[in-house]
Amino acid sequence: MTIMLTKGDDFPVHQTSEPLAFAGTDRNFYDRYFFNGYSPDGAVFFAAAMGFYPQLGIVDAAFCAIVDGVQHNLRASRRSGGERLDLSVGPIAIHIDAPLETITLRIAPNDGPLAAELRFSGRHFPVEEPRFIRRTGTRLFMDYTRMTQNGRWSGWLSVDGGRIAVGDGWTGTRDRSWGIRPVGASEPQPPPEGNFNQFFWLWTPCHFSGRSLFFHSNDDGGGTPWNRRAVIAGDDGTESHFDAARFAVDWKAGSRRIARLTADLGAGRRLMLTPSGPVFAMSGLGYTHPVWGHGRDHGAAPVVAHDMLTAAEREWGNPLALHVQALVEAELGDGDSVHRGIGVLEQLFVGPHSPTGLTGMTDPAT
Repeated sequence: MTIMLTKGDDFPVHQTSEPLAFAGTDRNFYDRYFFNGYSPDGAVFFAAAMGFYPQLGIVDAAFCAIVDGVQHNLRASRRSGGERLDLSVGPIAIHIDAPLETITLRIAPNDGPLAAELRFSGRHFPVEEPRFIRRTGTRLFMDYTRMTQNGRWSGWLSVDGGRIAVGDGWTGTRDRSWGIRPVGASEPQPPPEGNFNQFFWLWTPCHFSGRSLFFHSNDDGGGTPWNRRAVIAGDDGTESHFDAARFAVDWKAGSRRIARLTADLGAGRRLMLTPSGPVFAMSGLGYTHPVWGHGRDHGAAPVVAHDMLTAAEREWGNPLALHVQALVEAELGDGDSVHRGIGVLEQLFVGPHSPTGLTGMTDPAT
């Protein structure tokens, strides 16, 4: 008999009568951390992630930094044995200092160019987004919950031995999500409609003085949102939700990259986002990556790998830069007042989206 008790079983967090290592019956169950951060002038951008896949027996992580226009990627993977309280993969480790408030991210010196010790301090209580549920025909494609939090960063990071102090004015976002989404090796028999023939995703965490703003939208090909919400979270603990937000985009010529996004949130609130800084390729964290996709098994021994992407390699047209986060200048209109800030515009557009003129699978916007 195989014993599946893990450290988590000594905490009062069980949801079923089974040991914590057993996460339901869906092989695609996952439990994930995500972080990004950036300097006040937008010249330096970093991101990190760690994902647990209990049914696959895998945990993987990544840390990336853009300095002088080059995106450096560190990735690591190991087999988990069902243990979910060991928040380390190779040189990448997460420490929960105060749940829902502060987290420390450590990247130990390794045989690559990246190292760091970074502390995230939340500006507000995390925002629980509407539950994401999506089916492809009769097959469950996604069913997960996500919480999102803006915060401030402190500490340091190092690229090729050059140490960068992280402190006043460095901001960013973290999220935690868990549930079901496609992970691991491709299914041998996907649904007849395919697993990924249309996906329209916008996410816009932004920082303003005294408040944070989050707007996201998942739309079908006709433009009908199946998950959309805008939230303004005040540093004073207030939270305002907007369920009927509308948006429009101007495309960068010859691409599926946004040149400007405007949104009417409702109740006299207006948002405008204009890309102004580095574009980060989410493939550095494993998203849509052909080798380092989430939950892939890289063998019995832990694996650590490094690579980089130049600014030119992160332009539209490279499949490794299909899914991106772009640093943006943000304007939030509130009646006659305009608040100016900084944020990120995440973009992943596959397939058609008639309101914005997208056709085909990855055809450039016209």
